[in-house]
Amino acid sequence: MRKTLAIAALAGSMAVTGLALSPAAAQAATATTATTATTATTATATTTSTGTKWGKFFSSDRKAYTFGKTWKSGGVVHTKWYGVDKVGGKKGWVWFEFYQNGSWHKFNRSFDGKVVGSWRGKGIKKVFTYTCWAGKSDNCGRKYRIY
Repeated sequence: MRKTLAIAALAGSMAVTGLALSPAAAQAATATTATTATTATTATATTTSTGTKWGKFFSSDRKAYTFGKTWKSGGVVHTKWYGVDKVGGKKGWVWFEFYQNGSWHKFNRSFDGKVVGSWRGKGIKKVFTYTCWAGKSDNCGRKYRIY
């Protein structure tokens, strides 16, 4: 859809100015627009050859955040996460929601200070995460897809 909008905008600007682009130039302009759109959407999750690095995903009050890496190896999805509680006194919580074998599952882990954790599972198609602070469901931040 973004490519269609870019093409329509490009065609509209050409009609107004009376300019014409060759097919190669039009394709290059569309490719540049698509690359820019892709870069903007992957600002929080970077795909590498060994997996997806994600985060920092903050709680709504920005007192805790999580980051990590998710990858697939041998049919098993692995997630290694790091939790940072910047304030202390209360715990941060990381939540994971995942689609596995035809149904949704959800679990959480608490952290106080700096914590490292990991988990894995077979048959996982999608994974989402979000961070809360001061309670399991308090001050929760945005939900992000990490796999």
